[in-house]
Amino acid sequence: MKKPVIAIDGYSSTGKSSISKVIADKLGLIHLDTGALYRGITWFALQNCMDENGSINLQELFSSLDQIELEFRNNDGELVLYLNHIDISKQIRTNAVSDNVSVVAKQKEVRDFLLHSQRSLAEKGGIIMDGRDIGTVVLPNADYKFFLTASIDERTNRRYFELASLGIQADRDQVKQNLIDRDKIDSEREIAPLKQAEDAIVIDNTELTKEETIDLILSHIKKI
Repeated sequence: MKKPVIAIDGYSSTGKSSISKVIADKLGLIHLDTGALYRGITWFALQNCMDENGSINLQELFSSLDQIELEFRNNDGELVLYLNHIDISKQIRTNAVSDNVSVVAKQKEVRDFLLHSQRSLAEKGGIIMDGRDIGTVVLPNADYKFFLTASIDERTNRRYFELASLGIQADRDQVKQNLIDRDKIDSEREIAPLKQAEDAIVIDNTELTKEETIDLILSHIKKI
């Protein structure tokens, strides 16, 4: 029997990736953090495609996409993102990447570059993929779709403590503004905007722990 394909979309800092990883472990699925892929391309752009004003030169990035090789490797049971064979799992969580990833992710050239590889990975089933347009664009025929949301203040706290755990200093107000800006860019972009799929199950986990959110998602999967 073919294992299911699960799509989890939602806002930044709702726990999509960490929750998807646990569910993947429990159900014996592969977990693909698509947000990490976009962060990887953003990190590449920040290192290689900057203009004289300190902004990303998007045209230079587009012409450099064929130089980018992104892959997840299993390091002691954890999938770690490599860019051109270099571990960039910590670098992609920096403030500089967070400040620029939405602009990079809304570009059609970048999304097309990643779309084929994401769909190919899901063809055989047995995968859980999280992002912002998985249920609407990348995997519209997924067996299960979920959409995670939470209040801006709760998401700010989660993001702030995530950065602290990585040893990254951050200002709480700046973290909040970054999330607000990302919400706006992601929701209003022309190409594959962040939105709930019509057949997705919405979960507001403002008042839920990570474990409670996982249990709730699993209950829907086992019920159907």
